[in-house]
Amino acid sequence: MTAPFRVGLVGYGLAGSVFHAPLIAASEDLVLAAVTTGNPERAAEARAAHPGVRVAARPEELWERGASADLDLVVVASPNKTHVAVATAALEAGLPVVVDKPLAGTAAEARALAALAEERGLLLSVFQNRRWDADFLTLRRLLDEGALGKVQRFESRFERWRPQPKGGWRESGAPEEIGGLLYDLGSHVVDQALVLFGPVVSVYAESDVRRPGAEADDDTFLALTHANGVRSHLYVSATAAQLGPRFRVLGQGAGFVKYGLDPQEADLREGLRPEPGAAWGVEPERLWGRIGAGESPLTGGGIPVESLPGDYPAYYAAVAAAVRGTGENPVTAHEAAAALDVLEAARRSAHEGRVVPL
Repeated sequence: MTAPFRVGLVGYGLAGSVFHAPLIAASEDLVLAAVTTGNPERAAEARAAHPGVRVAARPEELWERGASADLDLVVVASPNKTHVAVATAALEAGLPVVVDKPLAGTAAEARALAALAEERGLLLSVFQNRRWDADFLTLRRLLDEGALGKVQRFESRFERWRPQPKGGWRESGAPEEIGGLLYDLGSHVVDQALVLFGPVVSVYAESDVRRPGAEADDDTFLALTHANGVRSHLYVSATAAQLGPRFRVLGQGAGFVKYGLDPQEADLREGLRPEPGAAWGVEPERLWGRIGAGESPLTGGGIPVESLPGDYPAYYAAVAAAVRGTGENPVTAHEAAAALDVLEAARRSAHEGRVVPL
């Protein structure tokens, strides 16, 4: 038996408090040892939710006494504009690092971080939790089984109906904030497309600011052409008054259509936590996708496909194994850089109104 790794969590906003802290606390291989936040209310929330956790005001306080004095791993869940600087400081202090997506604002910055981690012999992993969504895991299984035949088109939607902007840095138009949906939800749908269908050779995008008072893109579409010929159409929006299917995948033999979002985020927001032996990430039957040909699932076509359970805890289990040296990095910085190549091309395409080759 080995002691769990001591984790320092930088940031206790939405990402830190809803996603990372609960998943770290639920892992047998990790313990949440410290949190950084300069917000007194969030500090109190962290202490209440995780008794015994040390709260610091600045990230540097986590490693000022030496890399191995108090921590074994740093998780960066602070605003996007801080990711590169905080990750760099933690790596230079000799600590393995997990960074929430997007890893950086540019692919060049992501590759520089990857080089630093490799130079120091340290883990640098990116939290792309949507690889462990129930629907994505189910689709990967279908593709591995060849259930659709050769895939021709992949449609993926991450749509919401939020007609009123909520404000904050995520919706800021300031370039240094790295806000907007292209780099937020777009990071997820692009990463999933690359995992499923591989490298992209060209990108076309349309990116708009629709809501009165909004500053950053809130309605964006990407069309990707993969090297293997698959075309991915990806939609991210906060202005979708009617939500489309989460996935629509068309192959030469059959299609797969899936509505509804994985339940794990909603459960975490409600305060539910994954527990050993208890059901987690299970979708109700009414949300299962359907596979078939020649008719819409909304008119009874196709056969229901039971969703595999979603499994966000698997990400941190893999991180712990990678730090211990018994497993592989679940999401590498080089993979994140490839996704940022696509996002940068999409931004350029939307601005210039043209297809951008990669």
